Amino acid sequence: MKGRALTGLRRAPRWVLAGIVTVLLACLLAVAGIANADIGNDADADASGSASNVPSSILNGGSIIDATGDSVVSYEIPDKTVVLTFDDGPSSEWTEQILSVLKENGVVGTFFEVGTQVAKYSGIMQDVVDSGSEVGVHTFTHPDLTKVSDERVQLELSESQLALAGAADITSNIVRPPYSATPKALDNQDYAEIQKLGDLGYVTVLTDLDSEDWQTDLSVDQMLANATPENGDGAVILMHDAGGDRSKTVQLLERLIPLLKSEGYTFTTATDAVNLAKANGTATTADQARGSVLVGAIHVSTGFLTALGWGLVGVGALSVGRLGLMLVFARRHKKRRRAFAWGAPVRAPVSVIVPAYNEKECIEDTIRSLQASDHPIEIIVVDDGSTDNTAELAEALGVRVIRQENAGKATALNTGIAAARHDLIVMMDGDTVFEPTTVGRLVQPFADPEVGAVAGNAKIANRRGLLAQWQHIEYVMGFNIDRRVYDQLRCMLTVPGAVGAFRRSALVQVGGVSDATLAEDTDLTIALSRAGWRVVYEERARAWTEAPSKLRQLWMQRYRWCYGTMQSMWKHRRAVFEKGASGRIGRWGLLHLALFQVVLPTMAPLIDILAVYGMFFLNPVYTAAAWLGMLLVQLLGAVYAFRLDGEKLRPLWLLPLQQLVYRQLMYGVLIQSVLTALGGTRLRWQKLRRSGGLGAALPAPGSGAGTKRDFPAVSVTEQDRRNP
Repeated sequence: MKGRALTGLRRAPRWVLAGIVTVLLACLLAVAGIANADIGNDADADASGSASNVPSSILNGGSIIDATGDSVVSYEIPDKTVVLTFDDGPSSEWTEQILSVLKENGVVGTFFEVGTQVAKYSGIMQDVVDSGSEVGVHTFTHPDLTKVSDERVQLELSESQLALAGAADITSNIVRPPYSATPKALDNQDYAEIQKLGDLGYVTVLTDLDSEDWQTDLSVDQMLANATPENGDGAVILMHDAGGDRSKTVQLLERLIPLLKSEGYTFTTATDAVNLAKANGTATTADQARGSVLVGAIHVSTGFLTALGWGLVGVGALSVGRLGLMLVFARRHKKRRRAFAWGAPVRAPVSVIVPAYNEKECIEDTIRSLQASDHPIEIIVVDDGSTDNTAELAEALGVRVIRQENAGKATALNTGIAAARHDLIVMMDGDTVFEPTTVGRLVQPFADPEVGAVAGNAKIANRRGLLAQWQHIEYVMGFNIDRRVYDQLRCMLTVPGAVGAFRRSALVQVGGVSDATLAEDTDLTIALSRAGWRVVYEERARAWTEAPSKLRQLWMQRYRWCYGTMQSMWKHRRAVFEKGASGRIGRWGLLHLALFQVVLPTMAPLIDILAVYGMFFLNPVYTAAAWLGMLLVQLLGAVYAFRLDGEKLRPLWLLPLQQLVYRQLMYGVLIQSVLTALGGTRLRWQKLRRSGGLGAALPAPGSGAGTKRDFPAVSVTEQDRRNP
């Protein structure tokens, strides 16, 4: 009980850290989503409802409405006076250009700014204030205030004030509700909202003339006509300094201001035009501090989103590029091996080592599949302290069984190597079955004396069930395609424990199978490559293995694999800086492994995170199209990989669901493995439960498949066991 408690304490920090990271990530994305949500243009429109409650003095009055007192008062702009107003900014591109035009003409404007934009572009906001222009509130996220709760209205305004305080140390008491228009367009809902704004201390500034610069199909001449007062009337003119391409707005100002000046117009701010108190005051020290925190949070979240976007581009480019290159190399491997001969046929007898621990469900199928081999073999079962009747079942089938106390798979394999009578050694798992031709095909590359190990083609035997089908797709798309590419590049990283062959001399040279990592197969393969031996892939040497059928079992297996792979990478890290064969496996193999099996999968959730983000905060159609595009690329690659491996395409209909569910599971495994590695925790070997029945997975044997053939006893000579 004490040991379990200690284990729980060791594990807790990793999950706590993962939880903190997840919450922080969610907060950053939420803030970024609010700050970067699309802002609709303020369009002039007629009243959509009844105006029975709107006084005629307001409907027919001026565009500046003060509801802060006991009665509601509207103010008209005096004749020959113009208030230039700009909504939805500030923007990084257009606000400065508009300020420049105003400065050149010696006029000021009134900018009704959105709080999120103020926080994102705080420096530009300060430039607006320094120019002498007036600043008003246009809410924090640009909602229609008549369609949200009173609490939301207050929050929109208070957050806007904090943004102004944090960006430019100011407050504002004037507001322009989003999607508002002229006084004549007011309905009962709009008027009630103006009264609520008055109760909160805000003077509402509507418009008299709308330039309609938000309509991209209008010409500058049309905008100029819309924005020009008639008969010397004063006016509040609506324009925009953000929300789209505002180049026409800049051109409009360059023509409108000189035109109105020539007609005797003066330009002022909204409050000065009607002699109201100045809109902008100095924010309190407390509000400045809180505003600075808000501005900082939005800057961080926006920067994070930008980095996330570039990361997505990088992940997408690397993923698509890698997939394309791997399929090209895999195809080349297939063509080259089709008519390739390693040399004279290898007929030397082989020792097959089967490490077994509590494999009673599978061991009989495993042994019988070996006994049906068409190549002369010696079968050695190393029982690693099984607590069931694995050893007895193996002995009953007439094979050699070596019993030892439980010491782990690496030790069991070394025991088998020491006891093997032959110079070619095949290793397999106790939950795996071979085809009759597997051993013979697996050892043919040893005709080339440079070959020290051969990786076989491991396939999923128990393909019933969703989890097993996903693993089948993974095996075909990932493991077997990877090995074709590594073979082409001569940087094989893993001879799978389920089906692999070795020269004894190569094993002796690297000191046998190490127990320093949990991925003993990867560790051994890298060691052989660093020693100068060539490791190749023989796709026709098929083995059928039992995949985990339960989610917990799969997690345990992949957790061990992933962590063991990281251990192997760390153990052999110096290979990256070495020369010769060791440098090749280091720079081609280990760096590829680090990039595409650790770094890239760790970043790959960006695709899913941004997909979810895009559905809520961006254009959902474009987001769905981008995600489906990535899925299509994956599907095309999967079809090609399945064709190369001679597999039926039927399971690929599960690929979309695999991307949504199974991939997330593998992300979790990887993240836990990385945290475990960073924490320096050492994992123990974990035994998976087996269901057995693998014999049914084997293809129907050809004639004489189960009969021992009388091969001449040709051994591997000392010259063949060349020491590189």
